[in-house]
Amino acid sequence: MRKEIEVHSQQETEIVAERLAALLTPPDVVLLEGDLGAGKTTFTKALAKGLGVKRNVNSPTFTILKQYEGEQYPFNHLDVYRLADSDEDIGWDEIFYGDAISVVEWAHLIEENLPEEYMEIRIIYSGETSRKMVFVPKGERFERICEAMTL
Repeated sequence: MRKEIEVHSQQETEIVAERLAALLTPPDVVLLEGDLGAGKTTFTKALAKGLGVKRNVNSPTFTILKQYEGEQYPFNHLDVYRLADSDEDIGWDEIFYGDAISVVEWAHLIEENLPEEYMEIRIIYSGETSRKMVFVPKGERFERICEAMTL
């Protein structure tokens, strides 16, 4: 069951991300899809804040993976855009089945390496400052998380 949440500001995006953070535990994986500038990194920063990450979180475009310590759990932020058409294995099992919560931007580019269960979030422009967030759960755990998500 998918769920759509309409947000009308950066602040509302941050609220949704922080609420999701409260529902996640390792080794949960969240996939973020959306056009450039749609708000993937804004969402990720707020999710990290909700997990208690104190360091500044920014897009790992040139490093592919950045790891952070949260108050309860480690946090992985991946931007796999540069891995398009690559067979490079950067240790997917350790990342996706380890002790961290992971967010993956542009995840469709590494589809064959993704875990069996995850939450996909598509962020779609719906206005100048508005976005539609489409939550697509894969697996029973993420179905329950999806049901619990609200603005």
